[in-house]
Amino acid sequence: MQGAEILVSADLRGVDSHGVARLAGYLRLYEKGRLNPTPNIRVVHETPSTAVVDGDAGLGLVVGPYAMKIALEKANKVGTGWVAVRNSNHYGIAGYHAMMALERDCIGISLTNASPLVSPTFSKERLLGTNPIAVAIPADKQPPFVLDMATTTAANGKLEVLQRKNEDAPEGWLADGEGKVITDAHGLKKGGSMLPLGGDRLHGSHKGYGLGALVDIFSAVLPGANYGPWVPPFVSFIEPLEEKVGEGLGHFFGAMRVDAFRPADEFKSHMDNWISRFRSAETTDGHERVLIPGDPERELTEKRMKDGIDLLPAVVEDLRELGGKCAVQF
Repeated sequence: MQGAEILVSADLRGVDSHGVARLAGYLRLYEKGRLNPTPNIRVVHETPSTAVVDGDAGLGLVVGPYAMKIALEKANKVGTGWVAVRNSNHYGIAGYHAMMALERDCIGISLTNASPLVSPTFSKERLLGTNPIAVAIPADKQPPFVLDMATTTAANGKLEVLQRKNEDAPEGWLADGEGKVITDAHGLKKGGSMLPLGGDRLHGSHKGYGLGALVDIFSAVLPGANYGPWVPPFVSFIEPLEEKVGEGLGHFFGAMRVDAFRPADEFKSHMDNWISRFRSAETTDGHERVLIPGDPERELTEKRMKDGIDLLPAVVEDLRELGGKCAVQF
C-alpha cells in the first residue's frame, strides 16, 4: 500500500512522470531480477543521530519511507536524524519522503541518485542522474514550503511525457552524443544526454552539475551504493554495467526537529511571515503573483482530488497491458 500511496501522491501533485506511469518500469526491474519483492530491509550501521540502511534490492517506494521513519525517530530522540541508504531502487517523487516530516514539526530532506543520463559541464559523457533534492519545511497558518526539484533542467520523466505526446523538448534540456544542444525528446535513446540545471556554462550549468554531484556523493558514496556511471539504470534503453562500485541505488534522508533550534510555534509563525512577505512581492508584467515552492503541486492536488486525475492514453494502454500480464483486472 505504501508504494501505491506514493505513486498516487505523485499523480495528484501533477508529477505525472512519477505516478502510475512508472509501474511498467518497476515490473521490468522485477523481470530482470533487479528488484526483490520481499526484501529484508535492515540497519547495518548506526549512531544516535545517523544510520545506514541496506534495502536488500527492494522497491525504493518501500525502502525510502522505512529509512525516513528512522531519521524521524532519531530526530525525535536527539534533535536531528540522518539516514543514508544503499541497495535500493527508484523511490518515486523525492518530495513525498521529505513531506513525511511535516506532521512532526520537523524539516525533512530527501535526496537520491538516479540513472546516469546527465553529462557534467564540459563533458559529453553520461555520468550523473537527474539527482533530485527535496526539502519540506512546516509553517503555521500558511501551507508548508516544499521544494522538490531535479538538478537538471528537467526531470527525465518530463521527457517521457513529451515522448508520449510526440512533442519536442525545449532547448537547453538535451545534447546529442557530441554535446550539441538538441530538442529531440527521444535524444537520450539515440546516445544523447541530459544537461545539468542551467543548460550551459554561461547560464550556470556548473552549479547544476555541482548540486547533482553532491546528491550522488551523499546518496551513494556515503552509504556504499553505486555512484556516477555505475548507478544501475531505471530506464530500459541503458544496460547496467557489469562492474559495480557499491550496492544498488542510493538515497539520503534528513529530519531536523524545529524545536531543536527554537520553539516550534515561534519558528512556524516566522515561516508564515516569510511566506506572506514573498507572496506579496511586487510582480513583473504578466504575472499575478509570486509562487512559493509547493504552491503549484498543492493547488493541483486540491483540483485533482475533486475532479480526478487525467491519464495520457499511452499510460492507460500500459496499465491495460500490465493488468493482462499480471492477471489483474484493469
